[in-house]
Amino acid sequence: MARRPWRTALGVTLAAALALSGCAASREQHGGGSGTPKTGGTVRFAMPPSATPNWIMPFSIPGYGGSYNGMIRSTMYVPLYSYDGSSGSVNLDDAASAANLPSYSPDGKTVTITLKPLTWSTGEPLTSRDVEFWLNLARAGKDNWGKYSKGLIPDSITGFHAVDDRTFTFTLDKAYNPDWFTANQLSLIVPMPHVWDRTSAAGPVGDHDRTPDGAKQVFDFLVSQGKQLGTYATNPLWKVVNGPFTLAGFTTSGEVTLRKNPKYTGPDPAKLDTVRFLTFTGSSAEYNVLRAGGVDYGYLPTSNLGQRSKLAEQGYRVEPWNGWSITYSPYNFNNPKLGKVFSQLYVRQAIQHAVDQDAITSVIWRGAARVGYGPVPQDNDTKYLSPEQKTNPYPFDLNKSKQLLADHGWKPGSDGVLLCADPAKCGEGIAEGTRLSLTMLTESGSDETDGTMQELRSELSRVGIEMKINAQPLNTVLANGTTCEPRDPACGWQLSYFGTQGSWYFSANPSGEELFATGAGTNFGGYTDPKADKLIAATNLASDNRAMLEYSAYLAEQLPVLWLPNPPYQVSAIDTALHGVTQDPMAGLLPQRWFWTR
Repeated sequence: MARRPWRTALGVTLAAALALSGCAASREQHGGGSGTPKTGGTVRFAMPPSATPNWIMPFSIPGYGGSYNGMIRSTMYVPLYSYDGSSGSVNLDDAASAANLPSYSPDGKTVTITLKPLTWSTGEPLTSRDVEFWLNLARAGKDNWGKYSKGLIPDSITGFHAVDDRTFTFTLDKAYNPDWFTANQLSLIVPMPHVWDRTSAAGPVGDHDRTPDGAKQVFDFLVSQGKQLGTYATNPLWKVVNGPFTLAGFTTSGEVTLRKNPKYTGPDPAKLDTVRFLTFTGSSAEYNVLRAGGVDYGYLPTSNLGQRSKLAEQGYRVEPWNGWSITYSPYNFNNPKLGKVFSQLYVRQAIQHAVDQDAITSVIWRGAARVGYGPVPQDNDTKYLSPEQKTNPYPFDLNKSKQLLADHGWKPGSDGVLLCADPAKCGEGIAEGTRLSLTMLTESGSDETDGTMQELRSELSRVGIEMKINAQPLNTVLANGTTCEPRDPACGWQLSYFGTQGSWYFSANPSGEELFATGAGTNFGGYTDPKADKLIAATNLASDNRAMLEYSAYLAEQLPVLWLPNPPYQVSAIDTALHGVTQDPMAGLLPQRWFWTR
């Protein structure tokens, strides 16, 4: 059904005024409904605090990897394989996938795939050529692709052969675990329309991608178009889609409007007419609009969990959205001032011992977050969780933190901040007089994140470590906290935090090739460890969980990042008349399955 436009959803001033006035009559009522599905209508979905969508191209480049970008993009460009964890276990979502199940040869080195009869909005069918186009661009642009990990896709695909218009084969460099390869590698492939095969806006469509130089020119052209947010709604490139929705509006402030794709030919059509994604500077601003009724699917800050009964009276149901995820703060091992300090395991151990995860989860997050001690999720399927990670190798212990640093040559300066007094003990590359003063680049807009950072700063100060806080919008944190070299001007960041909704959401298998393998696209801190690389490689090949358990134990102990409590994606408030909503732990959204009963 059609909904009254909430024209002040982004003008938070009026919404705040309504909330402060306490005038119940001014609130839009939710709930009700007959229980019978209705055709069409609009849903207003609240984006996370300070999060603004900023990427549409199926290849996400470093700094543009927000989960909300993927949520929106997947409604327009159907991935080869999609997975869903809302049932309690992670399984293939066939209806949301562009291909039928893959078939692996007996030796595991050839994969045969047949595409479903999907159609681009131009009327052209989805073909094997569109997959070849994606693969050629992946090879040409891999060093600027956030999902790339050396040796894996596209490197692992040594041959492509189109059997016919809808069937093709990949030849692999070795035999991988088929379940892992399908879930964690083939799921990265998003077929792209061959009509994008051009090197400029006015240039002709051709087979440019079939030469390395041509493919690089096409990749660079598409990236340049992807950076022009103000043209998203009008650029003819982004009008060509094969998913259940098409892009109807995209503002530079991040508000996105999706409209049902009338030319979609797959098995998962949209039931709604329109979905609007609303942006907010902070969680309090969103909550004011939620209480005024201007959001159909929003969230509660944990400080407002006591208001659940009021929201229920207003017609919302409140449900936590837990994630197949981990939360952490990367160390910048290449930072010219503190990179050598962070490279010392004892320093990372001292900092980890200063994290009071129990207090953060119970007090700041009011029980909504879960402790996290290592590289695999701890609060869902635990088959990958090692005993070492589960039992916390570095419990909160400030005396242990102090002792570790004192034993390695650190002494308090005149201001109480620790100085390296004995370089021979401090470690290689650490000069005498180096101060343990660091800056945390953290996302703004969340009371819980603000509280977590204040708690961490307080505990570290008791150890003698100074932590300054630099709060910025989430997109700024993601753009500025990326992999760098010490000589780069952009390498000034020291630690970063982007975990208000969880830092990283996994594919079906929580292996670490994208996060902690040397040179991986989202290994933001530049962590490198030969043993970790071997364990990660073993998880990609093994047919059982032993390699994952070893990986979990080793990374929990080696601390490639600062492990922090893992919050839910959000505590959702959903109109009780809105059905078809499944809160996928993998941060999938699938709004094509939503429908009104009112």
